[in-house]
Amino acid sequence: MRFAAEPVGRRERNKQQKLDRITAAAGELFAEYGVDEVTTQQIADRADVGTGTVFLYVKTKGELLLLVQNAHYTASLDRGRRAAEHVPDVLEAVMTIIRSIVECNRTQIDNGRTYLREMVFGNPDEPHHRDALAIVAQTEEAIAAVLRRDEGVTAADAATLAHIVSAVMFLTMASTINVARTVDEIVTDIRGQVAVLLSRARG
Repeated sequence: MRFAAEPVGRRERNKQQKLDRITAAAGELFAEYGVDEVTTQQIADRADVGTGTVFLYVKTKGELLLLVQNAHYTASLDRGRRAAEHVPDVLEAVMTIIRSIVECNRTQIDNGRTYLREMVFGNPDEPHHRDALAIVAQTEEAIAAVLRRDEGVTAADAATLAHIVSAVMFLTMASTINVARTVDEIVTDIRGQVAVLLSRARG
């Protein structure tokens, strides 16, 4: 007796549903315990899938963290970008974008620092890593768009400045010395550095 093959559409929906369950389970467990304290088996159990199924979607727990956090960072960037549209001052508009990302990164400090480490040192051929790097590029473009409001700043200079501002932000968030600092303290630190950078650029 020959059985009909499962329709492609249904198969893809089933795969997406499993991925959604795995992502949700990982997100919940990472938020509760921190990525270092969570096992792949715990994630599989909460998602109601086999451990092997988890590894069909991600090769490492670090990649799973990227998958979870990329969605949060994208949403935070979108919120910051929309809010910055209503802030006339260039520096304050840039900081509006930055604050949104810092708040996302500091929701769970260990997870946030691990995410940055995976983003910098992870496998660039891995799709979730590529997505993380794309978020960095989108962040720089959002900052550059704000900087281009200043008629004295060329598009090329805006892109270069945005790249530096992005580096300052990510380095400040990742720095071990800042582990115990609050969001406000980190944002204030970044603001001081960005203010000097922009004043030199205008001068």
